[in-house]
Amino acid sequence: MKDNILIKLKEEAKRVQKNAYVPYSKFSVGATLISDNENIYSGCNVENASYGLTVCAERSAICEMIKNGDTKIKKLVIIGDSNDYVFPCGACRQVIAEFADNNTEIFIFNGAQSYKRMSMYELLPYAFELKK
Repeated sequence: MKDNILIKLKEEAKRVQKNAYVPYSKFSVGATLISDNENIYSGCNVENASYGLTVCAERSAICEMIKNGDTKIKKLVIIGDSNDYVFPCGACRQVIAEFADNNTEIFIFNGAQSYKRMSMYELLPYAFELKK
């Protein structure tokens, strides 16, 4: 991993992962993104006793980005509490697609700190979109 920004995003995702609220699954996830404006935003998963109300780390980071006025994801890093790669759920993939283009880089890290790199299109090839 030579890209300094990727290292920075991974370290920030790992840092916020420690703040995840996961009393039910005990499975913490951190996500960090950099916007087109070069701003960095992070999020962690926040569980709820009513499971459907749980907020994933990816959507948490995206909400932080939107709250601060940015609307485009340049790169996204996701890190989970597992030796396996933790890919975004279907809802997160669709939300990511709302703020990414097909070439946005997504990096999925596992607990061993290795990663898979993919484009948004590879993550969700036929995302739903409203024609304007």
